[in-house]
Amino acid sequence: MRQSSVRGERSPGQAGAQRLGFDDSLKEGAPPPDAPGWTPDDDGGIAPAPDESGGGNGGRRRKGKAAKGGKARKALRWTALGLGFVLVAGAGAGYWYYEHLNANLRTAPRSAGGSGLKKPEPNAFGQTPLNILLIGSDGRNSKKDIELGGARQDADRKPLADVEMLLHVSADRSNMSVISIPRDTRVTIPQCTDPKTHEVYRQTTAAINQSLQHGGPGCTLATWQELTGVYIDHFMMVDFSGVVDMADAIGGVPVCVDGNVYSHDSKGHGSGLKLTKGTHSVQGVQALQWLRTRYGFEDNSDIGRTKAQHMYMNSMVRQLKANAKLTNPGELRDLAEAATKALTVDDGLNTVTKLYDLGGDLSRVPTKRITMVTMPWVYSPGGEYVLPKPGDAEQTFAMLRNDTALDGKDKKKKPTPDPKPSTAKSALKVVVQNGTNSTVNGPVSGRASVVQERLAQLGYTAAGTDSSLITQADTTLVYGDTARRGDALALAKALDLPKSAVKQSSSATELRLVVGNDWRTGTAYPKQQGDDKPADKAPDSADALNGNDTKACMKVNPGYTF
Repeated sequence: MRQSSVRGERSPGQAGAQRLGFDDSLKEGAPPPDAPGWTPDDDGGIAPAPDESGGGNGGRRRKGKAAKGGKARKALRWTALGLGFVLVAGAGAGYWYYEHLNANLRTAPRSAGGSGLKKPEPNAFGQTPLNILLIGSDGRNSKKDIELGGARQDADRKPLADVEMLLHVSADRSNMSVISIPRDTRVTIPQCTDPKTHEVYRQTTAAINQSLQHGGPGCTLATWQELTGVYIDHFMMVDFSGVVDMADAIGGVPVCVDGNVYSHDSKGHGSGLKLTKGTHSVQGVQALQWLRTRYGFEDNSDIGRTKAQHMYMNSMVRQLKANAKLTNPGELRDLAEAATKALTVDDGLNTVTKLYDLGGDLSRVPTKRITMVTMPWVYSPGGEYVLPKPGDAEQTFAMLRNDTALDGKDKKKKPTPDPKPSTAKSALKVVVQNGTNSTVNGPVSGRASVVQERLAQLGYTAAGTDSSLITQADTTLVYGDTARRGDALALAKALDLPKSAVKQSSSATELRLVVGNDWRTGTAYPKQQGDDKPADKAPDSADALNGNDTKACMKVNPGYTF
Protein backbone atom coordinates (compact mmCIF):
# COMPACT_ATOMS: atom_id res chain seq x y z
CA MET A 1 0.00 0.00 0.00
CA ARG A 2 1.32 3.46 -0.88
CA GLN A 3 2.32 5.37 2.24
CA SER A 4 1.24 8.90 3.05
CA SER A 5 3.79 11.66 2.55
CA VAL A 6 3.15 12.87 6.10
CA ARG A 7 4.61 9.74 7.67
CA GLY A 8 6.92 10.58 10.56
CA GLU A 9 5.28 13.94 11.31
CA ARG A 10 2.31 14.73 13.47
CA SER A 11 -0.09 16.79 11.41
CA PRO A 12 -3.05 18.76 12.74
CA GLY A 13 -5.27 16.13 11.16
CA GLN A 14 -3.58 13.44 13.22
CA ALA A 15 -4.21 15.42 16.37
CA GLY A 16 -7.88 15.59 15.49
CA ALA A 17 -8.03 11.85 14.87
CA GLN A 18 -6.39 11.09 18.20
CA ARG A 19 -8.81 13.38 20.04
CA LEU A 20 -11.62 11.28 18.62
CA GLY A 21 -10.11 8.23 20.26
CA PHE A 22 -9.09 6.37 17.09
CA ASP A 23 -6.13 4.05 17.42
CA ASP A 24 -2.63 4.56 16.02
CA SER A 25 -3.58 3.16 12.63
CA LEU A 26 -5.13 6.57 11.91
CA LYS A 27 -1.94 8.57 12.35
CA GLU A 28 -1.65 9.22 8.63
CA GLY A 29 -4.74 11.40 8.31
CA ALA A 30 -8.19 12.48 9.32
CA PRO A 31 -11.64 13.04 7.87
CA PRO A 32 -11.85 15.80 5.27
CA PRO A 33 -13.06 19.14 6.66
CA ASP A 34 -16.24 18.87 4.60
CA ALA A 35 -17.09 15.30 5.63
CA PRO A 36 -20.72 14.95 6.74
CA GLY A 37 -21.08 15.34 10.51
CA TRP A 38 -17.60 16.80 11.16
CA THR A 39 -16.23 20.31 11.54
CA PRO A 40 -12.70 21.82 11.84
CA ASP A 41 -11.66 22.48 15.44
CA ASP A 42 -9.58 25.33 16.84
CA ASP A 43 -6.11 23.93 16.14
CA GLY A 44 -6.56 22.48 12.68
CA GLY A 45 -7.93 19.07 13.61
CA ILE A 46 -11.51 17.85 13.31
CA ALA A 47 -14.22 17.34 15.86
CA PRO A 48 -17.84 16.23 15.84
CA ALA A 49 -20.11 19.00 14.64
CA PRO A 50 -22.35 20.32 17.44
CA ASP A 51 -26.08 19.87 17.22
CA GLU A 52 -28.54 22.74 17.52
CA SER A 53 -28.80 22.29 21.26
CA GLY A 54 -25.05 22.70 21.70
CA GLY A 55 -24.60 19.05 22.61
CA GLY A 56 -22.76 16.24 20.84
CA ASN A 57 -22.96 15.29 17.18
CA GLY A 58 -26.34 13.60 17.17
CA GLY A 59 -25.14 10.95 19.58
CA ARG A 60 -21.76 10.53 17.87
CA ARG A 61 -19.78 12.50 20.47
CA ARG A 62 -17.40 10.23 22.33
CA LYS A 63 -17.32 10.03 26.13
CA GLY A 64 -13.78 9.50 27.26
CA LYS A 65 -12.21 6.90 25.00
CA ALA A 66 -14.06 6.25 21.77
CA ALA A 67 -16.50 3.37 21.84
CA LYS A 68 -15.69 0.94 19.09
CA GLY A 69 -18.40 0.19 16.56
CA GLY A 70 -20.13 3.58 16.99
CA LYS A 71 -22.70 5.01 14.62
CA ALA A 72 -20.12 6.64 12.33
CA ARG A 73 -18.27 3.39 11.70
CA LYS A 74 -21.53 1.46 11.43
CA ALA A 75 -22.71 3.90 8.78
CA LEU A 76 -19.44 3.46 6.93
CA ARG A 77 -19.81 -0.31 6.98
CA TRP A 78 -23.37 -0.03 5.73
CA THR A 79 -22.13 2.09 2.87
CA ALA A 80 -20.86 -1.14 1.35
CA LEU A 81 -24.17 -2.00 -0.25
CA GLY A 82 -23.64 -2.97 -3.90
CA LEU A 83 -20.67 -3.86 -5.96
CA GLY A 84 -17.66 -3.72 -3.69
CA PHE A 85 -15.74 -1.10 -5.59
CA VAL A 86 -18.75 1.23 -5.56
CA LEU A 87 -19.53 0.93 -1.92
CA VAL A 88 -16.24 0.48 -0.16
CA ALA A 89 -14.98 3.57 -1.93
CA GLY A 90 -17.80 5.43 -0.26
CA ALA A 91 -17.04 3.72 3.04
CA GLY A 92 -13.56 5.16 3.25
CA ALA A 93 -14.34 8.58 1.91
CA GLY A 94 -15.41 10.25 5.11
CA TYR A 95 -12.47 8.99 7.13
CA TRP A 96 -8.97 9.42 5.89
CA TYR A 97 -6.52 11.66 4.08
CA TYR A 98 -8.93 13.26 1.69
CA GLU A 99 -6.51 14.61 -0.90
CA HIS A 100 -4.49 11.40 -0.89
CA LEU A 101 -7.54 9.30 -1.70
CA ASN A 102 -8.67 11.82 -4.33
CA ALA A 103 -5.31 11.44 -6.06
CA ASN A 104 -5.86 7.68 -6.30
CA LEU A 105 -8.98 8.11 -8.45
CA ARG A 106 -8.79 8.07 -12.24
CA THR A 107 -11.49 9.93 -14.15
CA ALA A 108 -12.94 10.06 -17.66
CA PRO A 109 -15.88 11.90 -19.29
CA ARG A 110 -19.29 10.44 -18.46
CA SER A 111 -20.24 9.83 -22.10
CA ALA A 112 -18.16 9.49 -25.25
CA GLY A 113 -21.20 9.39 -27.53
CA GLY A 114 -23.62 12.18 -28.34
CA SER A 115 -27.10 11.68 -26.94
CA GLY A 116 -30.08 13.84 -26.17
CA LEU A 117 -31.19 11.51 -23.38
CA LYS A 118 -32.10 13.57 -20.34
CA LYS A 119 -32.15 12.76 -16.66
CA PRO A 120 -35.70 11.77 -15.61
CA GLU A 121 -37.92 14.45 -14.15
CA PRO A 122 -38.18 14.25 -10.36
CA ASN A 123 -41.34 12.60 -9.10
CA ALA A 124 -44.06 14.32 -7.10
CA PHE A 125 -41.79 14.27 -4.03
CA GLY A 126 -38.77 15.73 -5.83
CA GLN A 127 -36.95 12.36 -5.99
CA THR A 128 -35.13 10.85 -8.96
CA PRO A 129 -33.76 7.33 -9.44
CA LEU A 130 -30.02 6.72 -9.56
CA ASN A 131 -28.37 4.62 -12.29
CA ILE A 132 -24.72 3.54 -12.14
CA LEU A 133 -22.95 1.48 -14.80
CA LEU A 134 -20.45 -0.96 -13.31
CA ILE A 135 -17.69 -2.13 -15.66
CA GLY A 136 -15.08 -4.84 -15.17
CA SER A 137 -12.20 -4.33 -17.59
CA ASP A 138 -9.96 -7.16 -18.80
CA GLY A 139 -7.16 -4.67 -19.47
CA ARG A 140 -3.62 -5.99 -19.22
CA ASN A 141 -1.96 -2.64 -18.85
CA SER A 142 0.29 -3.52 -15.95
CA LYS A 143 2.56 -6.41 -15.01
CA LYS A 144 0.14 -7.43 -12.26
CA ASP A 145 -2.86 -7.38 -14.62
CA ILE A 146 -0.96 -9.57 -17.10
CA GLU A 147 -0.05 -12.06 -14.37
CA LEU A 148 -3.66 -12.23 -13.18
CA GLY A 149 -5.33 -12.20 -16.58
CA GLY A 150 -2.95 -14.40 -18.54
CA ALA A 151 -2.97 -14.00 -22.34
CA ARG A 152 0.31 -12.09 -22.49
CA GLN A 153 -0.16 -11.78 -26.23
CA ASP A 154 -3.03 -9.41 -25.46
CA ALA A 155 -0.92 -7.09 -23.32
CA ASP A 156 -0.96 -4.28 -25.90
CA ARG A 157 -4.57 -4.52 -27.06
CA LYS A 158 -7.29 -2.22 -25.83
CA PRO A 159 -9.27 -3.65 -22.92
CA LEU A 160 -12.73 -5.17 -23.27
CA ALA A 161 -15.66 -4.56 -20.91
CA ASP A 162 -16.10 -8.18 -19.89
CA VAL A 163 -18.36 -7.42 -16.91
CA GLU A 164 -21.19 -4.92 -17.37
CA MET A 165 -23.97 -4.30 -14.88
CA LEU A 166 -26.43 -1.46 -14.46
CA LEU A 167 -27.28 -0.69 -10.85
CA HIS A 168 -30.65 1.06 -10.52
CA VAL A 169 -31.60 2.58 -7.16
CA SER A 170 -35.24 3.63 -6.92
CA ALA A 171 -36.16 7.28 -6.49
CA ASP A 172 -37.33 6.66 -2.92
CA ARG A 173 -34.24 4.51 -2.21
CA SER A 174 -36.44 1.62 -1.09
CA ASN A 175 -35.04 -0.94 -3.54
CA MET A 176 -32.17 -1.70 -5.90
CA SER A 177 -32.23 -3.59 -9.19
CA VAL A 178 -29.05 -4.81 -10.89
CA ILE A 179 -29.15 -6.01 -14.49
CA SER A 180 -26.23 -7.71 -16.23
CA ILE A 181 -25.75 -8.00 -19.97
CA PRO A 182 -23.69 -10.96 -21.24
CA ARG A 183 -20.45 -9.70 -22.77
CA ASP A 184 -21.13 -11.34 -26.17
CA THR A 185 -24.52 -9.65 -26.62
CA ARG A 186 -24.64 -8.17 -30.13
CA VAL A 187 -25.76 -4.53 -30.02
CA THR A 188 -25.41 -1.27 -31.91
CA ILE A 189 -22.44 0.68 -30.60
CA PRO A 190 -23.11 4.36 -31.40
CA GLN A 191 -20.52 6.74 -32.79
CA CYS A 192 -18.06 7.61 -30.03
CA THR A 193 -15.06 9.89 -29.67
CA ASP A 194 -12.06 8.84 -27.58
CA PRO A 195 -11.57 11.66 -25.02
CA LYS A 196 -7.79 11.11 -24.93
CA THR A 197 -6.90 10.69 -28.60
CA HIS A 198 -10.00 12.40 -30.09
CA GLU A 199 -10.27 9.50 -32.53
CA VAL A 200 -13.82 9.08 -33.84
CA TYR A 201 -15.24 5.55 -33.95
CA ARG A 202 -18.12 5.18 -36.37
CA GLN A 203 -21.36 3.49 -35.40
CA THR A 204 -21.16 -0.28 -35.71
CA THR A 205 -22.80 -3.52 -34.66
CA ALA A 206 -20.66 -5.75 -32.45
CA ALA A 207 -20.43 -7.54 -29.10
CA ILE A 208 -21.19 -5.09 -26.29
CA ASN A 209 -17.86 -5.73 -24.57
CA GLN A 210 -16.09 -4.12 -27.55
CA SER A 211 -17.70 -0.77 -26.73
CA LEU A 212 -14.85 -0.07 -24.29
CA GLN A 213 -12.43 -0.10 -27.24
CA HIS A 214 -14.41 2.64 -29.00
CA GLY A 215 -13.59 5.51 -26.69
CA GLY A 216 -13.37 4.09 -23.18
CA PRO A 217 -16.04 3.65 -20.48
CA GLY A 218 -17.95 6.67 -21.77
CA CYS A 219 -18.71 4.75 -24.97
CA THR A 220 -19.89 1.73 -22.99
CA LEU A 221 -22.25 4.06 -21.11
CA ALA A 222 -23.52 5.55 -24.40
CA THR A 223 -24.12 2.02 -25.74
CA TRP A 224 -26.15 1.06 -22.68
CA GLN A 225 -28.24 4.21 -22.90
CA GLU A 226 -29.03 3.54 -26.55
CA LEU A 227 -29.93 -0.10 -25.86
CA THR A 228 -32.04 0.42 -22.74
CA GLY A 229 -33.35 3.99 -22.99
CA VAL A 230 -32.27 4.43 -19.35
CA TYR A 231 -30.42 7.62 -18.41
CA ILE A 232 -27.20 6.60 -16.64
CA ASP A 233 -25.85 9.03 -14.05
CA HIS A 234 -22.39 7.56 -13.51
CA PHE A 235 -19.98 4.78 -14.40
CA MET A 236 -17.32 2.99 -12.37
CA MET A 237 -14.68 0.71 -13.85
CA VAL A 238 -12.19 -1.67 -12.22
CA ASP A 239 -9.49 -3.98 -13.63
CA PHE A 240 -8.09 -7.40 -12.60
CA SER A 241 -5.63 -6.15 -9.99
CA GLY A 242 -8.25 -3.84 -8.49
CA VAL A 243 -10.62 -6.75 -7.91
CA VAL A 244 -7.88 -8.74 -6.17
CA ASP A 245 -6.76 -5.86 -3.96
CA MET A 246 -10.29 -5.08 -2.83
CA ALA A 247 -11.17 -8.73 -2.28
CA ASP A 248 -8.11 -8.97 -0.03
CA ALA A 249 -9.13 -5.84 1.85
CA ILE A 250 -12.67 -7.14 2.41
CA GLY A 251 -11.27 -10.32 3.90
CA GLY A 252 -13.24 -13.04 2.14
CA VAL A 253 -16.67 -13.57 0.62
CA PRO A 254 -18.62 -16.85 1.09
CA VAL A 255 -19.55 -18.65 -2.16
CA CYS A 256 -21.07 -22.07 -2.81
CA VAL A 257 -20.68 -24.79 -5.46
CA ASP A 258 -22.87 -27.90 -5.70
CA GLY A 259 -19.91 -30.14 -6.55
CA ASN A 260 -16.12 -30.20 -6.80
CA VAL A 261 -15.00 -27.78 -9.51
CA TYR A 262 -11.68 -27.18 -11.27
CA SER A 263 -11.91 -24.56 -13.99
CA HIS A 264 -9.11 -25.90 -16.16
CA ASP A 265 -8.78 -28.35 -19.01
CA SER A 266 -6.10 -29.78 -21.31
CA LYS A 267 -6.67 -27.01 -23.86
CA GLY A 268 -5.96 -24.29 -21.33
CA HIS A 269 -9.58 -23.26 -20.88
CA GLY A 270 -10.58 -22.04 -17.44
CA SER A 271 -9.88 -19.50 -14.74
CA GLY A 272 -7.98 -21.92 -12.51
CA LEU A 273 -10.65 -21.86 -9.79
CA LYS A 274 -10.50 -25.06 -7.71
CA LEU A 275 -13.02 -25.69 -4.94
CA THR A 276 -14.56 -28.71 -3.26
CA LYS A 277 -18.32 -29.08 -2.92
CA GLY A 278 -19.88 -26.70 -0.43
CA THR A 279 -19.35 -23.15 0.82
CA HIS A 280 -15.95 -21.45 0.83
CA SER A 281 -14.73 -17.95 1.67
CA VAL A 282 -12.83 -16.63 -1.35
CA GLN A 283 -10.59 -13.58 -1.49
CA GLY A 284 -7.73 -12.14 -3.51
CA VAL A 285 -6.83 -14.12 -6.62
CA GLN A 286 -9.37 -16.81 -5.82
CA ALA A 287 -12.15 -14.17 -5.76
CA LEU A 288 -11.05 -12.99 -9.21
CA GLN A 289 -11.08 -16.59 -10.43
CA TRP A 290 -14.64 -16.98 -9.18
CA LEU A 291 -15.76 -13.81 -10.96
CA ARG A 292 -14.04 -14.86 -14.21
CA THR A 293 -15.06 -18.52 -14.26
CA ARG A 294 -16.98 -19.55 -17.36
CA TYR A 295 -15.60 -23.04 -17.99
CA GLY A 296 -16.86 -25.03 -15.03
CA PHE A 297 -20.19 -23.38 -14.28
CA GLU A 298 -23.49 -24.55 -15.79
CA ASP A 299 -23.17 -24.72 -19.61
CA ASN A 300 -19.67 -23.16 -19.77
CA SER A 301 -21.14 -19.94 -21.16
CA ASP A 302 -21.06 -16.31 -20.12
CA ILE A 303 -24.57 -16.76 -18.72
CA GLY A 304 -23.30 -19.01 -15.93
CA ARG A 305 -20.48 -16.59 -15.20
CA THR A 306 -22.99 -13.75 -14.83
CA LYS A 307 -24.99 -15.79 -12.32
CA ALA A 308 -21.82 -16.49 -10.31
CA GLN A 309 -21.07 -12.78 -10.24
CA HIS A 310 -24.55 -12.08 -8.87
CA MET A 311 -24.07 -14.66 -6.12
CA TYR A 312 -20.71 -13.12 -5.19
CA MET A 313 -22.11 -9.60 -5.06
CA ASN A 314 -25.09 -10.53 -2.91
CA SER A 315 -22.89 -12.51 -0.55
CA MET A 316 -20.42 -9.63 -0.31
CA VAL A 317 -23.21 -7.21 0.59
CA ARG A 318 -24.36 -9.51 3.39
CA GLN A 319 -20.78 -10.04 4.52
CA LEU A 320 -19.97 -6.35 4.66
CA LYS A 321 -23.15 -5.56 6.55
CA ALA A 322 -22.53 -8.24 9.16
CA ASN A 323 -18.73 -8.20 9.41
CA ALA A 324 -17.74 -6.52 12.65
CA LYS A 325 -14.05 -6.59 11.71
CA LEU A 326 -14.67 -3.71 9.31
CA THR A 327 -15.18 -1.42 12.32
CA ASN A 328 -11.40 -1.50 12.63
CA PRO A 329 -10.12 1.85 11.31
CA GLY A 330 -6.95 0.35 9.86
CA GLU A 331 -8.88 -2.21 7.83
CA LEU A 332 -11.34 0.43 6.63
CA ARG A 333 -8.36 2.53 5.54
CA ASP A 334 -6.95 -0.41 3.57
CA LEU A 335 -10.35 -0.86 1.98
CA ALA A 336 -10.50 2.82 1.02
CA GLU A 337 -6.99 2.65 -0.44
CA ALA A 338 -7.76 -0.46 -2.48
CA ALA A 339 -11.08 0.89 -3.74
CA THR A 340 -9.87 4.31 -4.83
CA LYS A 341 -6.75 2.92 -6.51
CA ALA A 342 -8.86 0.39 -8.38
CA LEU A 343 -11.42 2.83 -9.73
CA THR A 344 -11.87 4.77 -12.91
CA VAL A 345 -14.95 6.94 -12.47
CA ASP A 346 -16.80 9.52 -14.53
CA ASP A 347 -16.04 13.19 -13.98
CA GLY A 348 -19.19 13.58 -11.89
CA LEU A 349 -17.69 11.28 -9.23
CA ASN A 350 -14.21 12.77 -9.15
CA THR A 351 -13.84 13.12 -5.37
CA VAL A 352 -14.16 10.75 -2.46
CA THR A 353 -16.74 13.07 -0.91
CA LYS A 354 -19.01 12.43 -3.89
CA LEU A 355 -18.41 8.70 -3.52
CA TYR A 356 -19.25 8.99 0.17
CA ASP A 357 -22.52 10.74 -0.65
CA LEU A 358 -23.29 8.05 -3.21
CA GLY A 359 -22.63 5.39 -0.61
CA GLY A 360 -25.10 7.12 1.68
CA ASP A 361 -27.82 6.73 -0.95
CA LEU A 362 -27.02 3.06 -1.44
CA SER A 363 -26.91 2.33 2.28
CA ARG A 364 -30.63 3.06 2.59
CA VAL A 365 -31.61 0.01 0.55
CA PRO A 366 -32.34 -3.12 2.63
CA THR A 367 -30.67 -6.31 1.42
CA LYS A 368 -34.02 -8.03 0.98
CA ARG A 369 -34.97 -5.44 -1.66
CA ILE A 370 -31.87 -6.01 -3.82
CA THR A 371 -32.65 -7.96 -7.00
CA MET A 372 -30.06 -9.10 -9.52
CA VAL A 373 -31.05 -10.26 -13.00
CA THR A 374 -29.53 -11.09 -16.36
CA MET A 375 -30.97 -9.41 -19.43
CA PRO A 376 -33.38 -11.87 -21.05
CA TRP A 377 -31.55 -13.24 -24.08
CA VAL A 378 -31.65 -15.69 -26.98
CA TYR A 379 -28.85 -17.19 -29.04
CA SER A 380 -28.28 -15.80 -32.51
CA PRO A 381 -29.29 -18.12 -35.41
CA GLY A 382 -25.75 -19.48 -35.67
CA GLY A 383 -25.18 -19.55 -31.93
CA GLU A 384 -22.08 -17.32 -32.12
CA TYR A 385 -23.47 -14.63 -29.85
CA VAL A 386 -26.61 -13.66 -27.95
CA LEU A 387 -29.33 -11.09 -28.60
CA PRO A 388 -31.86 -9.34 -26.33
CA LYS A 389 -34.92 -11.57 -26.06
CA PRO A 390 -37.84 -9.95 -27.89
CA GLY A 391 -40.48 -8.72 -25.47
CA ASP A 392 -38.83 -9.81 -22.22
CA ALA A 393 -35.68 -7.68 -22.57
CA GLU A 394 -37.66 -4.53 -23.40
CA GLN A 395 -40.06 -5.28 -20.55
CA THR A 396 -37.12 -5.36 -18.14
CA PHE A 397 -35.64 -2.13 -19.52
CA ALA A 398 -39.04 -0.42 -19.37
CA MET A 399 -39.38 -1.33 -15.68
CA LEU A 400 -36.11 0.46 -14.97
CA ARG A 401 -37.19 3.47 -17.02
CA ASN A 402 -40.44 3.59 -15.05
CA ASP A 403 -38.65 3.06 -11.73
CA THR A 404 -40.51 -0.20 -11.06
CA ALA A 405 -38.79 -2.68 -8.75
CA LEU A 406 -37.83 -5.96 -10.43
CA ASP A 407 -38.74 -7.97 -7.32
CA GLY A 408 -42.47 -7.25 -7.70
CA LYS A 409 -42.69 -5.94 -4.13
CA ASP A 410 -43.54 -2.32 -4.82
CA LYS A 411 -46.49 -1.22 -2.76
CA LYS A 412 -49.65 -1.44 -4.82
CA LYS A 413 -51.59 1.80 -4.99
CA LYS A 414 -55.27 1.59 -4.26
CA PRO A 415 -57.28 2.43 -7.36
CA THR A 416 -58.98 5.82 -7.20
CA PRO A 417 -61.44 7.42 -9.59
CA ASP A 418 -59.81 9.53 -12.29
CA PRO A 419 -60.27 13.23 -11.58
CA LYS A 420 -62.30 15.17 -14.10
CA PRO A 421 -60.59 17.80 -16.28
CA SER A 422 -60.76 21.34 -14.91
CA THR A 423 -59.78 23.25 -18.03
CA ALA A 424 -61.54 23.50 -21.37
CA LYS A 425 -59.72 21.81 -24.25
CA SER A 426 -59.34 25.06 -26.17
CA ALA A 427 -57.74 26.77 -23.18
CA LEU A 428 -55.42 23.95 -22.05
CA LYS A 429 -51.81 24.87 -22.66
CA VAL A 430 -49.53 21.94 -23.44
CA VAL A 431 -46.06 21.93 -24.97
CA VAL A 432 -45.19 19.13 -27.42
CA GLN A 433 -41.54 18.16 -27.83
CA ASN A 434 -39.75 15.80 -30.23
CA GLY A 435 -38.01 13.03 -28.27
CA THR A 436 -36.95 10.88 -31.27
CA ASN A 437 -33.34 12.07 -31.38
CA SER A 438 -31.95 8.54 -31.34
CA THR A 439 -28.18 8.34 -31.71
CA VAL A 440 -28.53 5.10 -33.67
CA ASN A 441 -31.64 5.73 -35.77
CA GLY A 442 -31.46 9.50 -36.02
CA PRO A 443 -34.28 11.96 -35.25
CA VAL A 444 -37.61 12.04 -37.06
CA SER A 445 -38.02 15.60 -38.27
CA GLY A 446 -41.24 17.41 -37.41
CA ARG A 447 -42.70 14.93 -34.93
CA ALA A 448 -43.67 17.63 -32.42
CA SER A 449 -45.51 19.60 -35.11
CA VAL A 450 -47.33 16.52 -36.41
CA VAL A 451 -48.65 15.63 -32.94
CA GLN A 452 -49.43 19.27 -32.12
CA GLU A 453 -51.56 19.51 -35.27
CA ARG A 454 -53.36 16.33 -34.24
CA LEU A 455 -54.11 17.88 -30.84
CA ALA A 456 -55.52 20.97 -32.56
CA GLN A 457 -57.85 18.71 -34.58
CA LEU A 458 -59.00 17.17 -31.29
CA GLY A 459 -59.85 20.61 -29.90
CA TYR A 460 -56.62 21.35 -28.03
CA THR A 461 -55.99 24.55 -29.98
CA ALA A 462 -53.75 26.13 -27.31
CA ALA A 463 -51.10 23.40 -27.72
CA GLY A 464 -47.67 24.60 -28.84
CA THR A 465 -44.28 23.07 -29.61
CA ASP A 466 -40.74 23.15 -28.26
CA SER A 467 -38.28 23.06 -31.16
CA SER A 468 -35.42 21.45 -29.19
CA LEU A 469 -34.66 17.77 -29.82
CA ILE A 470 -34.14 15.24 -27.05
CA THR A 471 -33.95 11.45 -26.81
CA GLN A 472 -36.57 9.50 -24.89
CA ALA A 473 -37.62 5.87 -25.24
CA ASP A 474 -41.22 6.26 -24.10
CA THR A 475 -43.80 8.89 -24.94
CA THR A 476 -44.72 10.71 -21.72
CA LEU A 477 -47.10 13.45 -20.62
CA VAL A 478 -45.77 15.24 -17.54
CA TYR A 479 -47.72 17.55 -15.25
CA GLY A 480 -46.84 19.38 -12.05
CA ASP A 481 -49.71 20.50 -9.84
CA THR A 482 -51.99 17.66 -8.69
CA ALA A 483 -54.96 19.74 -9.84
CA ARG A 484 -53.79 19.24 -13.43
CA ARG A 485 -53.97 15.44 -13.37
CA GLY A 486 -57.53 15.37 -14.68
CA ASP A 487 -56.52 17.57 -17.63
CA ALA A 488 -53.47 15.36 -18.34
CA LEU A 489 -55.50 12.14 -18.25
CA ALA A 490 -58.16 13.58 -20.56
CA LEU A 491 -55.52 14.66 -23.07
CA ALA A 492 -53.82 11.24 -22.90
CA LYS A 493 -57.15 9.53 -23.53
CA ALA A 494 -57.77 11.76 -26.56
CA LEU A 495 -54.44 10.61 -28.04
CA ASP A 496 -55.05 6.99 -26.96
CA LEU A 497 -51.98 7.08 -24.72
CA PRO A 498 -51.86 4.58 -21.83
CA LYS A 499 -52.31 5.93 -18.30
CA SER A 500 -48.75 4.85 -17.54
CA ALA A 501 -47.54 7.61 -19.88
CA VAL A 502 -48.97 10.27 -17.56
CA LYS A 503 -46.48 11.24 -14.85
CA GLN A 504 -46.36 13.88 -12.15
CA SER A 505 -43.13 15.81 -11.54
CA SER A 506 -42.32 18.32 -8.82
CA SER A 507 -40.29 20.37 -11.33
CA ALA A 508 -42.97 20.60 -14.04
CA THR A 509 -44.44 24.07 -14.59
CA GLU A 510 -46.63 23.06 -17.53
CA LEU A 511 -48.10 20.09 -19.31
CA ARG A 512 -45.37 18.71 -21.54
CA LEU A 513 -45.87 15.91 -24.04
CA VAL A 514 -42.62 14.29 -25.21
CA VAL A 515 -43.09 12.17 -28.33
CA GLY A 516 -40.67 9.28 -27.78
CA ASN A 517 -38.96 6.71 -29.94
CA ASP A 518 -41.93 4.41 -29.40
CA TRP A 519 -44.00 6.77 -31.61
CA ARG A 520 -41.82 7.73 -34.55
CA THR A 521 -44.54 7.78 -37.24
CA GLY A 522 -48.17 8.72 -37.73
CA THR A 523 -50.73 10.53 -35.60
CA ALA A 524 -52.12 7.45 -33.85
CA TYR A 525 -50.09 6.20 -30.89
CA PRO A 526 -49.01 2.60 -31.60
CA LYS A 527 -50.21 0.36 -28.82
CA GLN A 528 -47.36 -1.43 -27.05
CA GLN A 529 -47.56 -4.84 -25.42
CA GLY A 530 -48.35 -4.34 -21.74
CA ASP A 531 -49.62 -0.76 -22.10
CA ASP A 532 -52.91 -1.61 -20.37
CA LYS A 533 -51.19 -3.38 -17.47
CA PRO A 534 -47.46 -2.56 -17.20
CA ALA A 535 -45.25 -5.33 -15.79
CA ASP A 536 -44.68 -5.16 -12.03
CA LYS A 537 -42.07 -7.92 -11.81
CA ALA A 538 -39.07 -9.07 -13.86
CA PRO A 539 -39.91 -11.83 -16.37
CA ASP A 540 -38.91 -15.38 -15.43
CA SER A 541 -36.30 -15.34 -18.21
CA ALA A 542 -34.36 -12.68 -16.27
CA ASP A 543 -33.41 -15.35 -13.68
CA ALA A 544 -33.76 -13.05 -10.67
CA LEU A 545 -31.68 -13.55 -7.50
CA ASN A 546 -32.67 -11.86 -4.24
CA GLY A 547 -30.06 -10.24 -2.02
CA ASN A 548 -31.17 -12.29 0.99
CA ASP A 549 -30.88 -15.67 -0.76
CA THR A 550 -28.27 -17.48 1.36
CA LYS A 551 -28.94 -20.88 -0.25
CA ALA A 552 -27.84 -19.96 -3.79
CA CYS A 553 -25.21 -22.40 -5.06
CA MET A 554 -23.50 -22.56 -8.45
CA LYS A 555 -24.16 -25.65 -10.54
CA VAL A 556 -20.88 -27.28 -11.59
CA ASN A 557 -20.42 -28.49 -15.16
CA PRO A 558 -19.68 -32.26 -15.09
CA GLY A 559 -16.74 -31.80 -17.46
CA TYR A 560 -14.90 -29.64 -14.93
CA THR A 561 -15.20 -31.64 -11.75
CA PHE A 562 -12.73 -33.83 -9.91
